[in-house]
Amino acid sequence: MASAPDLIFPPFRLDLEHEQLWRGPDQVPLRPKTFAVLHYLVTHAPRLVTQAELLHAVWADTYVSEGLLRGYMHELRIVLGDAAQVPRFIETVPRRGWRFLAPVTTASHPADPPPSHTPCATAASVPRPLSHVSPLVGREVELAQLHGWLARALGGERQVVFVTGEPGMGKTALVDTFLAQALAQGELGIALGQCVEHYGVGEAYLPVLEALGRLCRGAAGDQLLRLLRRYAPTWLAQMPALLEATECEALQPQVHGATQERMVRELAEAVEVLTTVQPLVLWLEDVHWSDYSTLDLLAGLAHRREPARLLVLGTYRPAEVLAHRHPLRGLTQDLQVHRQCVEVPLRLLTVAEVTQYLEARFAIRAQDAAPFHALGQTLHQGTDGNPLFMVLVVDALVAQGAIAAVAGQW
Repeated sequence: MASAPDLIFPPFRLDLEHEQLWRGPDQVPLRPKTFAVLHYLVTHAPRLVTQAELLHAVWADTYVSEGLLRGYMHELRIVLGDAAQVPRFIETVPRRGWRFLAPVTTASHPADPPPSHTPCATAASVPRPLSHVSPLVGREVELAQLHGWLARALGGERQVVFVTGEPGMGKTALVDTFLAQALAQGELGIALGQCVEHYGVGEAYLPVLEALGRLCRGAAGDQLLRLLRRYAPTWLAQMPALLEATECEALQPQVHGATQERMVRELAEAVEVLTTVQPLVLWLEDVHWSDYSTLDLLAGLAHRREPARLLVLGTYRPAEVLAHRHPLRGLTQDLQVHRQCVEVPLRLLTVAEVTQYLEARFAIRAQDAAPFHALGQTLHQGTDGNPLFMVLVVDALVAQGAIAAVAGQW
């Protein structure tokens, strides 16, 4: 049988027969699902691949959250040396999906590549690849804390956690990594809702409705719809796209005149029933842009004493909350006083952690470490240890050829 052709997108080669990614003479290790995501994007370049299409192609009937899928994209960008803000390989189309940008060519399967220690002309002007995926540095304590709170939630003690930090501090990257690790350890439902900046009055409960809609369209959607019909009809009525027209009409008498208090109570009870079947993580991003109704719901979920295998994760920017006098500040202060929420503030990276990032990204050997220690100090001075700025600067240096391995030497 003929070998499957390789896919080339310089300086990378995708070996379809052996499911391997190569950069020059060096193999770049990828987890099987990460390889599958990359394979699908590359073979469907340059058209837009929607989230639903990718989930169906790679995971079939298995439920996977959008948050986890974004984690795989983050992992691929690190491996490829790409940046979401200025992509060369993977472009994100907000709320739709992803597009592979680099030109792709096919080639017959070549002979075995030379070993990575052999000098190779094609490797002279490009960095050495990652020897392993290391999407986060300097966040080990925070990851351990999140896993500890998840363990409490799994035991029926509901948890509300806010991950805080200014732009570029890695809030989403931290949560993505945590959820990927949590899913690898056991069954877990994840519902992601995105708060968006609005001008004027925003739609009530927008991020929560978005999160519920995603769950209802997932593998366990039928079960959740039955639960909402029984315990939370006011919420189901807000998602007509999930219902037949006749059911929408039948719901109207039940929800007529529904108050905000009733909606909070209904969803709180529905969540408690749902989590007896499967633990749930409700992840709300950018809560500093949240509508006020969503804050009332968060307060309602946090104040209830009934057991629930529920972890509510919110991310927000403290400066944004203060600048716009958003009531989120009052909510978090009240919940903290009553020990009903915790905050995980993300700090800037240290010089050592910036250097650790460089060593992980370029698989630095001990004999090559000295120039990267100096570069780590320079990067820290220029970026103050902001993770996003650090990655963008390194991406620019790589693109310019300022970081390169020449004849086996950096």
